[in-house]
Amino acid sequence: MLYTGPAFSAAALGDGIVELKFDLAGESVNKLNQVALRDFAAATQAIAKDGSVKGVIVTSGKPVFIVGADITEFGAMFAAGEAAIAKFVLEVNRMLSAFEDLPVPTVVAINGVCLGGGLELALAGDYRVMSTAASVGFPEVKLGIFPGFGGSVRMPRIIGVDNAVEWICAGADKKADAALKDGAVDAVVAPEQLRDAALSMLKLCIAGRLDWKSRRAAKLSPLKLNKMEQTMAFTSSMGVVGAQGGPNYPAPMLALKNMQEAATLGRDAALEVEARYFAKAALTPQASALIGVFLADQGVKKVAGAWAKKSRKEIKQAAVLGAGIMGGGIAYQAAYMGTPIVMKDIRDDALALGMNEAGKLLAKQVEKGRMTPARMSETLGRIRPTLNYGDFGSVDIIIEAVVENAKVKKVVLAEVEDLVREDTIIASNTSTISISLLAESLKRPQNFVGMHFFNPVNMMPLVEVIRGKQSSEDAVAATVKLAGRMGKTPVVVNDCPGFFVNRVLFPYFAGFHMLLRDGADFQAVDKAMEKFGWPMGPAYLMDVVGMDTAVHAAAVMAEGFPDRMSHDWKNTTQLLVANQRYGQKNGKGYYVYAPDKKGKPQKSVDPATYELIKDVVAPRKEFTPEEIVARCMVPMFNEVARCLEEKIVASPHEADMSLLYGIGFPPFRGGACRYIDQTGVASFLATADKLASLGKLYEAPKLLRDMAASGKKFFG
Repeated sequence: MLYTGPAFSAAALGDGIVELKFDLAGESVNKLNQVALRDFAAATQAIAKDGSVKGVIVTSGKPVFIVGADITEFGAMFAAGEAAIAKFVLEVNRMLSAFEDLPVPTVVAINGVCLGGGLELALAGDYRVMSTAASVGFPEVKLGIFPGFGGSVRMPRIIGVDNAVEWICAGADKKADAALKDGAVDAVVAPEQLRDAALSMLKLCIAGRLDWKSRRAAKLSPLKLNKMEQTMAFTSSMGVVGAQGGPNYPAPMLALKNMQEAATLGRDAALEVEARYFAKAALTPQASALIGVFLADQGVKKVAGAWAKKSRKEIKQAAVLGAGIMGGGIAYQAAYMGTPIVMKDIRDDALALGMNEAGKLLAKQVEKGRMTPARMSETLGRIRPTLNYGDFGSVDIIIEAVVENAKVKKVVLAEVEDLVREDTIIASNTSTISISLLAESLKRPQNFVGMHFFNPVNMMPLVEVIRGKQSSEDAVAATVKLAGRMGKTPVVVNDCPGFFVNRVLFPYFAGFHMLLRDGADFQAVDKAMEKFGWPMGPAYLMDVVGMDTAVHAAAVMAEGFPDRMSHDWKNTTQLLVANQRYGQKNGKGYYVYAPDKKGKPQKSVDPATYELIKDVVAPRKEFTPEEIVARCMVPMFNEVARCLEEKIVASPHEADMSLLYGIGFPPFRGGACRYIDQTGVASFLATADKLASLGKLYEAPKLLRDMAASGKKFFG
């Protein structure tokens, strides 16, 4: 054994071949943390000192190759400032360059997931052999940064500028066939053949039958493009990358500028350029927010995992009550992820609608090549439509998805409870109605929870699992486990009208309505909020949600929180609904809609909207984008803080991820709590206080005032 450490070992295999194996102690995956990096450098030095070594094969001792750098270490590193960040990545690159400069050929055997820093380490080898089961890629732009361990230097020299720009600036994972086609790897083999194939390639290098020295020289040299070719390659990429990333995601453009500046330089000088640009990207607010989102997502999944482990209940058979678009979506999601489900309704046409919804979603999977027709048929077979309760005696959990009306729900819930086993869990897919209120009709309220899916079910990651006053821990845990099995991210919240997501969404809508009342143009509001980062502005969002649905939900919220969510004036949405304008569902709301060539509703402005609302709005007044953002977002942020204060949601990271996954909060802003942290709690309070005359929605809660007084943040 040449070397043994906490992450790497170097063992002689005979004939001068050394296996450098990465097997990070105490971890389920390999990641490039500080321990691993120091160990990699030490192992490389040990190999370099042994004159008998003729070649090195790099392998993994875990099912993955390397998942990337340890993101939990980024916070301390980035806090050290721009110069320190650049110095750190240059130190890492010296380690990788030392490996790249070994006087013998190197072959990397990629057995599993190989991302970010893991792929950068692989690129430092002379050749790469990849398992068909593996995936590779540079996801760094999703964290607001770009490859900083030599990836942006080596990749263009290996696969060319155009391919490298796509790999680095898009951030997508690549399967083995795509990686081979682009030239990022040199061979693809079945998993069981990987080690032998890598060794065979290494032996060809040692025998001189593969020119590893020329290949290495290309990575150490400037790009093999003349000045005109470089200008054309990078200029054409600038337009595409700039349009895709936009001003809210600066990392792709910084990566591109870095690659252009480094193109004429040798490896070491190019790495210095990379370090400088990487440090700039690392200190953007977007990087801070997106890395925070990644860590918050891990935190949410950890909490959900802990809940799921508490449950011993096996969900072998589910059921959904109500077979409309939502019921059909729930049935599809359960069946798609492998859980058989009964879909019950009282009308044949409703069952047909639900099955049609599931069928359409599955057909799209087939069209995209993600599913075979045979698997589509098998999945549809897991959904059993029925008009009666005959199969409900064997059901483990029932998801009620009938009309959003407390009286109707209570009747349906009480009816089904009498027909199922005593241990059957009943979950309501209500979006606003109190779970404790609905539980009043039940004999076994301990088995009753909320399970709030978001529309469209197949696309929205979040499921709120609502714990009523009498909901048992077992019922909550089993529901969380089912949500995870359905491919969703569950967040447990305590009961109140609107739960967490809708409770904080409707103050946002209230801010919008007050803006219109005071003379703002709804198009200008939408434009400002979309520029802030929302996928659609509030007027457009209400059209998509359904204006009648929004009015009904707002009434529930007003009854639950009358001091700040009720009002004594008629808002524009109420008026439009009174005029049968319901949004996309009937083709007219704030905007009017007509199908485009693909059949999707395309919005356009309708002058009639302005005529209809003129009696409930003030004369037109111009508001700055900053004023619009403040008036819409301050009520939402205040309500988030109240929910944390009241323990409706357990933690800031669960609050932030619920907003991102439930209603499309801009990821580059990190979530409500992280946004307040970045703005500064005192600065946010100053904005809220300026608007306090607008009503209680704008009055900051005690939690925020206490945080400002003590200098605390939501995230340390």
